[in-house]
Amino acid sequence: MRFKLLISFALVVAAIEAQAQPLEERMRTAATAYEHKDYAAAVAIWRPLAEQGNAEAQTLLAAMYWSGDGLPRNHAEAAKWYLRAAQQGYARAQNDIGFMYGFGEGIPPRDDVQAYKWISLAISRYTAKNQDRLDQAIKDRATLKARMTPAQLAQAEREISDWKPGH
Repeated sequence: MRFKLLISFALVVAAIEAQAQPLEERMRTAATAYEHKDYAAAVAIWRPLAEQGNAEAQTLLAAMYWSGDGLPRNHAEAAKWYLRAAQQGYARAQNDIGFMYGFGEGIPPRDDVQAYKWISLAISRYTAKNQDRLDQAIKDRATLKARMTPAQLAQAEREISDWKPGH
């Protein structure tokens, strides 16, 4: 127990010190804290970065709200952060907000057009290092497509072709 408290204290101190670190180091410090289940330290780094518009931090904060890891489980708050990052073109956030629209638990309300749009955008942006996520997104999009009407698919395709980061 004492060892765990020392690790937690050390990670909180690291989170405070992280504010002076370059972005990449701050993100690593927060990820380490998260991996050690020191969620307060991770949030202390990710929240300010998310509020400043960092899409990766927004996505990680959203994931914490989605799962309830270190923050109250709140799907509305998760959707807010995922959407902010998705609008910037961040693939994981696009996939996750798409999943929430298509398969989530009611927040945001189910919307297959939005789900298909966001998952399709994620598929177009994932890189080879995200192969597992890409494979799952392709399966999720196929599931969506099978239940959509031709009019819904046409609307989704229009929204995909009109989409630009920041909107």
